[in-house]
Amino acid sequence: MFHKVTLAICGVFVCSAVFAAKPEWTSWRGPERNGISPEKGLLKEWKDAPKLLWRIDNIGGGYASITIHDDRIFTMGQINGETCLICLDLKDGRLLWKTELGAQDAPNCTPTVDGDRVYGLSKNGVLMCADTKTGREIWKLKYESDFGGKMMSGWGYSESPLVDGNKLIVTPGGKDAMLAALDKRTGKTIWKTAVPEKLAGGAAYSSVVISHAAGVKQYVQLVGRGIVSADAETGKLLWNYEPIANGTANIPTPIVKGDYVFCSTGYGTGAALLKVVKQGSGLEAEEVYFLKSKQMQNHHGGMVLIGDYIYCGHGHNEGFPLCIEMLTGKVAWSPGRGVGKGSAAVLAVDGNLIFRYESGDVALIEATPTEYILKGQFKSPTHHGANWPHPVVVDGKLYLRDQTSLLCFDIKG
Repeated sequence: MFHKVTLAICGVFVCSAVFAAKPEWTSWRGPERNGISPEKGLLKEWKDAPKLLWRIDNIGGGYASITIHDDRIFTMGQINGETCLICLDLKDGRLLWKTELGAQDAPNCTPTVDGDRVYGLSKNGVLMCADTKTGREIWKLKYESDFGGKMMSGWGYSESPLVDGNKLIVTPGGKDAMLAALDKRTGKTIWKTAVPEKLAGGAAYSSVVISHAAGVKQYVQLVGRGIVSADAETGKLLWNYEPIANGTANIPTPIVKGDYVFCSTGYGTGAALLKVVKQGSGLEAEEVYFLKSKQMQNHHGGMVLIGDYIYCGHGHNEGFPLCIEMLTGKVAWSPGRGVGKGSAAVLAVDGNLIFRYESGDVALIEATPTEYILKGQFKSPTHHGANWPHPVVVDGKLYLRDQTSLLCFDIKG
């Protein structure tokens, strides 16, 4: 009887180990593309700098963040003058493989992982699908030659492709293909979004998000001439909103909730809340309010929505901590400079916000609209350039990309 009971108990532990979920962060700003990590049980404050578990220094230049799937880390970097899709071991950051895209730049795209495939994009618009285990190229397209693609300005393509079902949604930025849906397995075109001449200003630096506003599934994207929305089934342009665009670089990923879309850009532009409504047989985006640049402008650090409040860095290349009520635009708190300098990339996790400043300073701020509460800060051990890549938290670990380096910190409670 003792042996039978022991075996039964062991069987429970074996099954638990087999079916335990592996750490996942498969897309830009997380699985929901909203900059919110589902992690719990983390340090509630940082009395000292979190423990550095490992650091690697061989992943090349660029501002890509990371994704995680099946005990592997994926990113992009410029190694020996070539744009590479890169795979690292999750345990220690050891390089497992790198695949050249046939381009020569320091990439900004954060790869998107989907099962056994990973998708990466170079600054000059080379889109590659590769095998996650080996790095073998499966298919490759070029935005310019295959779609008449165009960027709004000269810093190159930066989006992270969106996987939705069997489709890969991308933004070539062409007049006849502002957005495009591809078969994620083969790269073949399913549909393209044509836009009128007034919207044909090329792609911007944002990434596509999914909305179900007004009961219609649609893909919302910030492009060179403003916000556009494409029907998820056909790619037809549903609505657009131009006032949020500036002529230099439109960057932050929009926030979507219910029938609302919130957007902001830097370079002296501002922010706007839109409500998508039915208009005849189509849709229309109504402006609820517009905030001028002195009130709110997010450069490129991103925004997160928690409950009814938006948290972000405010000011062009400033990153001043800011909390506003989404439906009214009213400021909940705005303490000024904060602990770092330059733009701040923001992540929400376990009741707190992580502000990662361009200067290499990292702050832990309570995610409450009541008041600004700083709960800790530390300086990154490396500072190879502007610390723009967005932070990632998975399995109790904080990952910070700094050009050629990737750092992994223990922030478990």
